Amino acid sequence: MMNPKPSSVEEYLGWHPPEVREKLEQMRAIILKSIPKAKEVISYSMPAYKTTEVLVYFAAAKKHIGFYPTNSGVSEFKKELKGYVTSKGAIQFPFDRPLPLDLIMAISQFRFLEAEEKAKTLNQHIFSHF
Repeated sequence: MMNPKPSSVEEYLGWHPPEVREKLEQMRAIILKSIPKAKEVISYSMPAYKTTEVLVYFAAAKKHIGFYPTNSGVSEFKKELKGYVTSKGAIQFPFDRPLPLDLIMAISQFRFLEAEEKAKTLNQHIFSHF
């Protein structure tokens, strides 16, 4: 049987025990504060935050929260992420440590600005042909 897919971020959060949900709600709040223009959606069965593209995702795992700011979001903050498990587009924030809220905010804002710049460049390219 396939895993159920949440229909909303609220539903996703509700599936987790209180101590996990508390961390997930912190994640949600800091991302929404960081990117007020972002629309909250479910993508790949995870909470995701989108403007012109999906900027960041997060999800609960067994012992950590996975934060997925794409490859650029991880590589741009490589130095600040020392001490965390990372891979190409993912960061693991262990449940037994406080969330690095300032870092999450900085990465989220970086992804927002990156996406805005990409959209602007694309629009300039498109309109230069008229």
